Amino acid sequence: MNVEKFSYDNEIVRKFSIATVVWGVVGMLVGLILAIQLYLPELNLGIPYTTFGRLRPLHTNAVIFAFVGNAIFAGIYYSLQRLCKARMFSDLLSNINFWGWQAIILSAAITLPLGLTTSKEYAELEWPIDIMIALIWVAFGVNMIGTIIKRREKHMYVAIWFYLATFVTVAVLHIVNSFELPISLFKSYSVYAGVQDALVQWWYGHNAVAFFLTTPYLGLMYYYLPKAAKRPVYSYRLSILHFWALVFLYIWAGPHHLLYTALPDWAQSLGTAFSIMLIAPSWGGMLNGLLTLRGAWDKVREDPILKFMVVAITAYGMATFEGPMLALKNVNSLMHYTDWIVAHVHVGALGWNGFLTFGMMYWMIPRLFKTHLYSKKLANFHFWIGSLGIVFYVLSMYWAALTQTLMWKEFTPLGILKYPNFLETVLQIVPMYIIRSLGGTLFITGVFVMVYNLFKTAKQGTFVANEDDEAPALVKENDKIKPGMIHRWLEKRPIKFTILATVTILIGSVIEIVPTYLVKSNIPTIESVKPYSALELQGRDIYIREGCVSCHSQMIRPFRSETERYGEYSKAGEFVYDHPFLWGSKRTGPDLHRIGGKYSNLWHYMHMEDPRSMSPGSIMPRYPWLISSKLDLDSTPDRISAMRTLGVPYPEGFEDISVDELIKQANVIAEDLLNNGVVVEPDTDIIALIAYLQRLGTDIKVKTEKE
Repeated sequence: MNVEKFSYDNEIVRKFSIATVVWGVVGMLVGLILAIQLYLPELNLGIPYTTFGRLRPLHTNAVIFAFVGNAIFAGIYYSLQRLCKARMFSDLLSNINFWGWQAIILSAAITLPLGLTTSKEYAELEWPIDIMIALIWVAFGVNMIGTIIKRREKHMYVAIWFYLATFVTVAVLHIVNSFELPISLFKSYSVYAGVQDALVQWWYGHNAVAFFLTTPYLGLMYYYLPKAAKRPVYSYRLSILHFWALVFLYIWAGPHHLLYTALPDWAQSLGTAFSIMLIAPSWGGMLNGLLTLRGAWDKVREDPILKFMVVAITAYGMATFEGPMLALKNVNSLMHYTDWIVAHVHVGALGWNGFLTFGMMYWMIPRLFKTHLYSKKLANFHFWIGSLGIVFYVLSMYWAALTQTLMWKEFTPLGILKYPNFLETVLQIVPMYIIRSLGGTLFITGVFVMVYNLFKTAKQGTFVANEDDEAPALVKENDKIKPGMIHRWLEKRPIKFTILATVTILIGSVIEIVPTYLVKSNIPTIESVKPYSALELQGRDIYIREGCVSCHSQMIRPFRSETERYGEYSKAGEFVYDHPFLWGSKRTGPDLHRIGGKYSNLWHYMHMEDPRSMSPGSIMPRYPWLISSKLDLDSTPDRISAMRTLGVPYPEGFEDISVDELIKQANVIAEDLLNNGVVVEPDTDIIALIAYLQRLGTDIKVKTEKE
């Protein structure tokens, strides 16, 4: 037998592990600041870079792509080498992956507070960074597949299946959703508009959760849980069913984020149906993990690593039950746009991703440094304080959500809204926001304890950068497919396996997305809907820059409670010129789709300068800089030209007169403000934003009974 000697690259694992911990602390601290800002708006500090709207995407990107992303790479680089009995394909690609990913994260940390954002959920980064993400992701994929090809193990273990599915699907999702038309180095417009943009975005958004926050972590679960428990995975057959059912079904479920919106009913129904079916493979994976511990529950009580993993898998089961329940239309009508969505997301982020990462780190770091964990007591303390933090966080948001939906939908015996003022709801749930921040404080306290524990663990050990091992060389076989052994045959062929996984996820993607472009009846046009004026387009971009979509929706659903509160429900044809769509996913403030003409220009001016002057008790940040900051007039022609390229019917040559038209409209608003005692220059951001807000929802006129 030809035994080959080789070494594992532990240095790259150490780098990604350090980055995981560092960015985890940063991302969670930003999240805690945001949680406190919701009941102490003064913490927004009255400056552009620290407002809730600009920091929220920083928090989500830091937790998803910095904390979880680095943890994925750390876990894969450690486990893949050992599962393949081979060093990574290329040390150079490993380091390009690491330093490139950190550069992407740093770019996000700089650009998002500057207001450079596309506004699309989990895809806010602008086009140069999107290109960099694609390149670094491909480098990772080449490195991973190259390692699998040169492996010394005959079969690919189940964890590797999930790693491969993660690579191909995230690549497809990111590239398709990031089609943008740049107008400058840090400004672009989505090539999709309105309903089409919403469908593509939530196809991406839901499956970013599925294939970045779920499938790689399932792969990590299948490797690290049996290692920590020193027991084999419960069922190989269940692993196969879990993998292929999950990969096929998950990709269809995105439309459940858009129930009761302007999305065509057939797409909504598909999203609901496949979301319900997802319960089976999701819980199959959860049970496969938990049953791996059969006969080892005494060890779970003693081992903090297994405690973290058990709670993580349980949180995965809870989140993957709650998601399909939220896809039921009757449940969705109550809970969408409420804080229930926040609770649901954080069950996954804190419980599933957070706790599995902590368990993995507690298991892996001692082995990298050839020592034992510094303190089991501190690890147990981390587990309990982290668990308590999750309970405080999630339960407070559940309670807030129930309060919100019941107050939003309550009518008096006379048939009028009992709480017509949205702010009444906000004031009722402020105590819940305080409790949530307490939960976040407990959780991040546990993270600081972990940092200390891992630092002391590393300090007492000796790091081995290149860990020696040996294994027989892989002998290639030209075996034929045997009845009942198809999957075993496939496990020996990584390229065929990857191609099959790619085809599996493309089926649902094509069936859902393509018809919205080919069948015009899916998005009926409305003759009265016209493109935005040059000033309104500038105002819309300011709205995007300030992150207003984080708190305000622009989608009135066809419920009596919403039409009574906001006005006529939203139609698909109203959004045909919206690049990108701005429907939102959470109402911290009221819906704005019919805000146009509801208040005076003076009201909007005062509201942006100091929200509490117009709405006592409001938790909205102040935006005083909008009053003095000047519009980027030079970019106006480029914005108009880009929109025409995307299909918006501006007249030929309109860009040549766009600045003049902009100033003309701005002067009207500035003069109106002057007549009300407010002096403001017409070429300021506040004027453009007012113009945009006054335009919203005014393109259609609904006849009343009197007419």
